[in-house]
Amino acid sequence: MTLVDRRNFHLFQPLLYQVATGTLSPANIAAPLRNLVKRQANVRVLLADAIDVDVGRRVLRLLDGELAYDTLILAAGARSHYFGHAGWAMHAPSLKCIEDATDIRGRIFAAFEKAERTEDATQRAALLTFVVVGAGPTGVELAGALAEIARHTLPREFRRIDTASARILLVEAGPRILPNFAPELSAKAVAALSKLGGTVRTDTAVADITETGVVLRAGVREEKLATNTVLWGAGVQGSPVGKAIAAATGASLDRAGRIAVGSDCCIAGHSEIFVIGDLARHEGIQGLPLPGVAPVAEQQGAYVSDLIRARLVNRRLPPFRYRDPGSMATIGRGLAIAQVGRWKLSGKVAWFAWLFVHLMALVRYENRLLVLGQWGWHYLTWNRSARLITRDSGRGVERGEVR
Repeated sequence: MTLVDRRNFHLFQPLLYQVATGTLSPANIAAPLRNLVKRQANVRVLLADAIDVDVGRRVLRLLDGELAYDTLILAAGARSHYFGHAGWAMHAPSLKCIEDATDIRGRIFAAFEKAERTEDATQRAALLTFVVVGAGPTGVELAGALAEIARHTLPREFRRIDTASARILLVEAGPRILPNFAPELSAKAVAALSKLGGTVRTDTAVADITETGVVLRAGVREEKLATNTVLWGAGVQGSPVGKAIAAATGASLDRAGRIAVGSDCCIAGHSEIFVIGDLARHEGIQGLPLPGVAPVAEQQGAYVSDLIRARLVNRRLPPFRYRDPGSMATIGRGLAIAQVGRWKLSGKVAWFAWLFVHLMALVRYENRLLVLGQWGWHYLTWNRSARLITRDSGRGVERGEVR
């Protein structure tokens, strides 16, 4: 078996927002790929960038070579989707990789540093205004963490500004936040954000994003809001390699750039090519595409592994069926919601469940211990020890505005 990745580490994306807000360091939620498979002598790891496939020759094309295969499993994931406004990415970073997280971290804490220095009240207000676009779990968790930073972590550390006066605005184009949860849980999430000092704006779309502000549109009314920090969590699309694979295999792509697969996770007409995770459009038993969440990818990975082994001994397996373990989202300390089947939880019970599930999902015991220690210290002190503004993060540092 050969594992090909453009990065040399596995990243646990659900906790990226905690890197972006200074609770965790990148190494807490990442693990070297070679270390993870070092005991599996039949696995090799290649640091390479896959760009295309030659279906006839059964060759995966890399940016710097080729790799022959008998069976190909594509799990290239997804990237952020700006709905035709690629230029917004410069002013509103998304949260998909470690570089995104450290960039966001730098922007957040550089904004407070600049606000401390400026004499202009209007500029200070813009610096202390944070807009999060998209109210899925990532957006809600980011907004909640920002509110905690402003009101609990930083107030005693600055002398000229009142960090608790920071405005945290969560913008959602749909009628409610966390639309995949029950309406009553969405309402509880809004109440939790309000308790932290955040503001939720639903039925509000983004019309434009610039370096100095964002234009919001609610119906026919537009409003320009001055802000220096806009964070994007509004949508995803399949990895760019998906388009090349679809062209080579004749597979169809949906509007989000996902490759259509059958009930066995294979591309139609190509039983040797599997697509799993965020890159796959896999319709569930109700005919709706499965959500782009970690449990789907994990279960598909286990299924494909079993199916390949079954094929080697000429055994058949039933079609893949997703078993929904439920959904969770955390808003702040002691504030979370969870939905597992008919069970709907909120408050501290849901929060402790969220902590346990995410802690156990980390792939190494070392990471679990590190994260548990950081969480415990944060709970006792409200401190976020990874609040670093590095040279590769934060627009202010790149320009030399914050020293």
